[in-house]
This record gives sequence, C-alpha cells and structure tokens, in this order.
Amino acid sequence: MVTACQGDSVPHPVQQLHHVTATVAEAQPDLDFCERQLGLRLVKRTVNFDNHSVYHFYYGTEAGAPGTIWTTFPYHGWNVPQGTHGAGQIVATAFSVPPGSLAFWRTRLAAGGFTTTARPPRLGQPVLAVRDPSGLVLELVEDLRDTRPPWDGGIPTGSAIRGLHSVTLLLHAREPTIELMTGLLGFRIVREEGARTRLAAGTDAPGHLADLVEAPGAPPGRNGLGTVHHVAFAIGSAAAQLALRAELVGAGRDVTEVRDRTYFQSIYFREPGGVLFEVATTAPGFAVDEPPAELGRSLRLPPWEESHRATIEATLPPIDR
Repeated sequence: MVTACQGDSVPHPVQQLHHVTATVAEAQPDLDFCERQLGLRLVKRTVNFDNHSVYHFYYGTEAGAPGTIWTTFPYHGWNVPQGTHGAGQIVATAFSVPPGSLAFWRTRLAAGGFTTTARPPRLGQPVLAVRDPSGLVLELVEDLRDTRPPWDGGIPTGSAIRGLHSVTLLLHAREPTIELMTGLLGFRIVREEGARTRLAAGTDAPGHLADLVEAPGAPPGRNGLGTVHHVAFAIGSAAAQLALRAELVGAGRDVTEVRDRTYFQSIYFREPGGVLFEVATTAPGFAVDEPPAELGRSLRLPPWEESHRATIEATLPPIDR
C-alpha cells in the first residue's frame, strides 16, 4: 500500500541514483553481456583508481546520465573469491524497460544461454530476473512512467533499457537505514509491501528508487566476485556534497574525504545495515576527456596516471569489441 511520505521537512540533497558498481569475474564476458545482450553503451573504459591493473567499465545510455549507469570491476585473476549474497548488501539491481517487453527479454536472454526467472509482480510491476556471467542478480522491471530515451544498442526501441530502475538492499533491520535515508539523505517512503519498503529520492520514478527488504534471519553477505560493491547517489554540486559530508560526520558516520573520480567527485560511507553508499556529483560527466560520439572507444586514464600508460596497458587483460 502507499504510505504517508516521510522526510518532507528536510532538504533533499540526494537527487536520484547515480550508478551501481559491482565486482565481476572476467572482462570479456562482462562486456559481451552488457553490450550485446542488454544493449547498453560502454560510455567509459578506464581503470579502477585503487588498482590500475583492473578495468573499470561504465555502461549506460547515450551520455551515461546519472541514474542510467551500471559499472563493473573485472577482478578475475586477482585471487578474489566468489562473493556470497546476503544481508548488508545490494542483492539485486533493477533496470527499467517499457511495458509489455518482458516476453522479448525472456526470449533474447534464453537465446544467449541465460536462464530467466519471472518474479511475482512487485508493487504492481512485472519483474524478470537473470544472473549475469559472474552470478549477479539483475532484474528488468516494466514501468510505464519511464520516459528516458534508450541507447540505440541493437535492441528495438519498444523494449530497450531506459536506465536503472531501483536497487534492493537486504537488511537485518530496516528502521535505522530508513532513518538515515529519510533524514540526512532526503529520501521519502513512497510504498510498502510486506517486508519491502520503497524509498525515493527527488521523485517517485525509475532511477530514483531504493527498496529496503528486512530479513532478520538472513545470513550475512560477503563481498567478492558476483556481488554489488556499492550504490552511488547523485548530488547537485560539490558544495552540497561537502555540506552533506559535514552533516554525516556530525551524526557520527565514518565518511571518506572527497575523492576525485575524474568524471565526478565522491564520498563514501556505510549505512547502518552495512551497505556501502557513495554520494557523487553530477558534474563534470563522461565527456570531460573524450567527445560524446567516441565514449568508451579507448582506454582513458586519470590525468595523473598518463605518464604510466604503457605500464598500465601492459597489465590489463586483452579485450575484443
């Protein structure tokens, strides 16, 4: 049922989802799945800023607008174990697709060798789930409210992914997380269904949603291959980000300093249930170091690493696109 909105008395510093980042296994299967199966655009091919021998792929729609971005770290060969899905994690990432398109996706994914599962309708919306090559749970949700244009990635316009829809956080207890998100982060409760509480940032629409599922008896999750590393929320400016950081620190949260990710500035902290949150600025965007028409075509490095390009390229696995 729809519940009364909460958090209306505070500013809304978080505008929407920005991106979701996962740890995956091999780079080539990840590229093939995201580009060729899902029809997403590779909008940036760069490296993990904490390990320059690992790619960081950003997938999205044409320009990689906040709320459309799915990113991956392919950590195959680095002795990273397979992760365990459980409490304290994002256990599903949902993408928004047009009404009536799930039959198309079921057929397409089956032809690619992927098994899909029809979920019971969630908050009145049809849901189809699939596991990617690394074991991540991805969902396709039919949502007629989504007017965002898709990327022309070989998928018919009437079925193509519009961007992120929502993320599902599995928590032993949801109230502390709800308090943080509807307080300092400015989310509001928009719906509840059993153990699931849906929060929205900015507006109740695809790309703005986070579902909190309470499961007191769930085993704890363990990060590793096939798990979501963090979810990032978009904030409008560096000044707003700094103000939010100060409020979070004042509330007792352990927050990183602002980190330069070239395409946005970021801060990181864990919410009470253990999920890693990032708050990222919307600027400068992915066209800061290559023209929009050429996004994702070549390896881009942060400016301070360009002098090490030859060494970095030699350590990265070859990929075929």
